[in-house]
Amino acid sequence: MSEALAPPSLQLEPLLAPWLEQVLQIEVQAYQHPWTRAHFLDALSSGYQAQMLVSESRVLGYFVAMQGVGEAHLLNITVSPQHQGQGYARYLLELLNHWARSLQAQRVWLEVRVSNTRAIRLYEAFGYQRVNVRKAYYPGVGPQREDALVMFLPLDDGANP
Repeated sequence: MSEALAPPSLQLEPLLAPWLEQVLQIEVQAYQHPWTRAHFLDALSSGYQAQMLVSESRVLGYFVAMQGVGEAHLLNITVSPQHQGQGYARYLLELLNHWARSLQAQRVWLEVRVSNTRAIRLYEAFGYQRVNVRKAYYPGVGPQREDALVMFLPLDDGANP
């Protein structure tokens, strides 16, 4: 979804503390192991890029990313389960890439659960490439842990991992 195709009621807003209740509700609905209030507050106090899609005072989705030297790292991207499948994740990824390019980043990195095939398909359709697997990166069920697939998106013609 490009900005031209976004519904008129859709607004991009900075993710700030007053919005955290809605964001935390989405996290709990979307994930078995959601980010906590402390995770978000730490990201905000660290100055990470945190943006939301809002329509009529309702948060539809958001992302949190950090800047590195010549790169950006996507830490969290989430669309409310009630609003998934409508192109909002793609729109958020476009906004993330626009921000990363404005910093002259050469690539965007992310980790995704190996079981999250829907997200992996989206990232690959968007141009992200598989790089590696981080063993036991995410909490799992009970003592089990889940591997993370490491992916990157080149933002220039010659970017290599």
